[in-house]
Amino acid sequence: MPQVKIIAKNFMDMVASLTARDLDNLYQNPFICEAILRSLPPLAKKYVLQMLYIEGSVLAKSMEEWVLADGFTKHRVAIDRLVQLRIFSEEKKKETSYRLNQTFQTNLQKHLIYGGALPREPMPSNVTVRLPTLEELETYALGQWQCFLLQLISSTQAEKPTNFSSSMMKVFQRGLLTQRDKESPRLSESGFQFLLMDTSAQLWYIIREYISNSQERGVNQADLISFLLELSFHVSGEAYNVNTLSELQKNMIKDFADLGLIKLQQGRKDSWFIPTKLATSLSISLTDSSSRKEGFVVVETNFRIYAYSTSKLHCEILRLFSRIEYQLPNLIVGAITKESLYNAFDNGITADQIIAFLQQNAHPRVAERVPSVPENVCDQIRLWESDLNRVEATPAYFYDEFPSRDVFEAACDYARDRSGLLWEDSKKMRLAVKAETHTHMREFLRGQS
Repeated sequence: MPQVKIIAKNFMDMVASLTARDLDNLYQNPFICEAILRSLPPLAKKYVLQMLYIEGSVLAKSMEEWVLADGFTKHRVAIDRLVQLRIFSEEKKKETSYRLNQTFQTNLQKHLIYGGALPREPMPSNVTVRLPTLEELETYALGQWQCFLLQLISSTQAEKPTNFSSSMMKVFQRGLLTQRDKESPRLSESGFQFLLMDTSAQLWYIIREYISNSQERGVNQADLISFLLELSFHVSGEAYNVNTLSELQKNMIKDFADLGLIKLQQGRKDSWFIPTKLATSLSISLTDSSSRKEGFVVVETNFRIYAYSTSKLHCEILRLFSRIEYQLPNLIVGAITKESLYNAFDNGITADQIIAFLQQNAHPRVAERVPSVPENVCDQIRLWESDLNRVEATPAYFYDEFPSRDVFEAACDYARDRSGLLWEDSKKMRLAVKAETHTHMREFLRGQS
């Protein structure tokens, strides 16, 4: 089966896709300069800080001396990223040198020395009603995100619809779902891989699609990224007045609430938004923010699955490759069967992906075992997949009734030379060739008659 990979772009990739003009405008904001610094690879951060108070350019050869020989690959990755983001400008005279972007340099210097103030301050506690605790806010964010994912993969199972339009949901589903003829959409191999990602990676994939579609909605990509970064500097759990936002930003926060980035609340006179951890960690790179989720699945040697979860999303994911037998308020019981796996393989989900999902989501009680999923279960899942790959269909053309053995042997040699011969029976003078060889073979045989 073809291997399909989703690249979940993080903040760095989103910024790097902007035009040079939009990038220069972004660097006017000191907070964005800090966000970019925080999200850079470690070696790139080091280079920026080393050059922060150097007014001129630095020779490329001199910078190569800053790293050990075995770190040259990371050095090139860091330089390429800085040039891509226009933080470094490359100057080629007699020798290649690099200079720090002046706007970025000036604003980052000011921010590090004097600090900065956000466009808005938290609202006083005597104005707001009881705010949710950080634990309640995290539960809310996770619930909103799971509700969104459930609608994404199975709109009929979603408990409540989101504010996103059907056209916007189709943009999110692009590449994640596949549809055959008049059948309802199904999760594709790429879609299942998306579900295997951690929440941070999933969130950036959705935000990437949201930003890439922004111009069709009349929203500037740079403005959208700027506001997202602004959110990441707010304090999780604090309330901020909605009236401090522009009309464009007020429309954005409704969508962000559906994703679990913020929680909206209404008071007697004012309304406010409360950023969640999902929002405040937006500008952190994927490698820094990735963390292991607490698992919920126990797989037994008899192929039974016990999932300790109340989530409908988890139930729908398990249904993709197992037979759900019954569901209690906090327990899902199912079984991995040959038929359920064949159905998963038919939808493009691979054995390795299923095993990876079970391992990544193993319950804490079994996660420490080696292996966390019984070996006989893993082996059998792979064996059932290999059953489907034993026979490979190749479009072909069959030839028989040759007028003579010389013509038959000449035809075999011709097809063999073109790497198009699939099968031959010299005793009965029959052969089969690949479909793409058929036209040339037909012309060849006409010339032999």
